[in-house]
Amino acid sequence: MKPQLASLALALLVPATALLAQEGAPAKKILFFSKSSGYEHSVIKDPSKPFTPGGGSEVPGLAFQVVKAIGAKDNIEFVFSKDGSLFSPAYLAQFDAFFFVTTGDLTEVGTDGNPPMSAAGKAALLQAVADGKGFIGAHCASDTFHSPGGKEMTAQRWLDDGDNADPYIKMLGGEFIIHGSQQVSHLIAADPKFPGISGVPADNSFKEEWYSTKDFAKNLHVLLVQDTSGMTGAPYMRPNYPSTWAHMYGKGRVFYTTLGHRDDVWNSALFQSVIRGGISWALGRVDADVTPNLDQAAPGANTLPVRPEPTPEPAKK
Repeated sequence: MKPQLASLALALLVPATALLAQEGAPAKKILFFSKSSGYEHSVIKDPSKPFTPGGGSEVPGLAFQVVKAIGAKDNIEFVFSKDGSLFSPAYLAQFDAFFFVTTGDLTEVGTDGNPPMSAAGKAALLQAVADGKGFIGAHCASDTFHSPGGKEMTAQRWLDDGDNADPYIKMLGGEFIIHGSQQVSHLIAADPKFPGISGVPADNSFKEEWYSTKDFAKNLHVLLVQDTSGMTGAPYMRPNYPSTWAHMYGKGRVFYTTLGHRDDVWNSALFQSVIRGGISWALGRVDADVTPNLDQAAPGANTLPVRPEPTPEPAKK
């Protein structure tokens, strides 16, 4: 799939630049937060720490490199942090938006050992977005602050939490259930007029760790739809569902995409077009129609996959 993504990069470079480059745009400041209380993806792993390759992403800290390059193009200062203890109204006030590539319950130390948020810090984040700050999430941002029913990989994880969804999930607009094996799939552009989405060709097809998601906000504006036809594995035995979306959370603009596990995805012009568009919109640099369209773009999205029955252990002799 790398050659195909490379060809996409050549095809998409011009339209993405034409849409998103904003000469003379005022500088903006974004907190890129990448604490991993759960699984630590190598694309956001501290390059200075010991690293074991594997899982489809081989370059530690690649996301930081990609985001820095976008910041240089678009006059955005990115502040990189894994320290949740800094979250407070005063600390968050300095930023125009927050970009999360995180996992797990960020109020716990967890996998990477970095300082966690306090409950008050989490509340401060949600209030900052509701008051008008932008929020951008990629890939595992939906595998963060799971709802009560989804904290463990039980049957409840495969069901909607509805009104019981975690407040962070309500802000984000959806929640990760599970993923299957990495495989080639296709995305359907539900709104090619949204910034950056015109850079997704109709015939896109590439390999990724595709997330199966749930708990979609009622006011979701779907941008890209996961085409489940031809996919293999229980997580994808469902009708098409949102892969990338935008919606309002109070006065704040929230953008999320499931994309972002593999190195070749982060390096592709397709992905960079999508996140540059999302960042630009979340910052309020460009406007877009985000009228709720879940029922039109992915009418079967709330039909969730069925959890397969656990394989019984063989009887001991």
